[in-house]
Amino acid sequence: MGLKNVRTSLPIISKELEKTNSSREFLIKNNRAVVINCSQAIISIHKKDLVTAKNKIKKAKEQLLKLKQKATGDLDRYVLTPEQELVEAVSLLSIIEGKDIPSYKSLKVSGESYILGLLDCIGELKRQVIDTIRVGNLKKAESLFDMMENLYLMLYPFATYDKIVKETRRKLDVNRSLVEDTRTILTEEIRRQKLIETINKTKK
Repeated sequence: MGLKNVRTSLPIISKELEKTNSSREFLIKNNRAVVINCSQAIISIHKKDLVTAKNKIKKAKEQLLKLKQKATGDLDRYVLTPEQELVEAVSLLSIIEGKDIPSYKSLKVSGESYILGLLDCIGELKRQVIDTIRVGNLKKAESLFDMMENLYLMLYPFATYDKIVKETRRKLDVNRSLVEDTRTILTEEIRRQKLIETINKTKK
């Protein structure tokens, strides 16, 4: 009976924990950079500055890759938010450019991050619809709304996995309101445009 094995084990465990803690601090410090670049990319998209948006997304992808190299084992939870933000930014850019939204495998993110990022993208699409209506491009606004609604309907079944993918049900509830609000705004604008056309015809 003795402590020989404990004496040899504890220093090894201490080094392992020190390494894990160092990785954790790196992840916490640097995941903000990914989030910031993605947020700036989304702002640039709304400003129709797609060149800046693409550069910000490129930087975010490079930063996220470095994070994932450190995010081993239980530390992978620290990259969920950066991954989610990246999915949101990339999805919005793809839609605006008329391209397919990339798969989660091509983006190299988790399924959880992919779902949550797509859910966040729906809110950004509402702004796009309203901005498009404001400049008088009703046809494009309808197309963006269709994408917004279809994305919501495709994601709705994932409410079942709310205990696994946290925030899913809450985000879906929020998005249901966003979709309905946007539908109302778009419908009113369509009616307004038809009324104007009718008035113009009677004047002739």
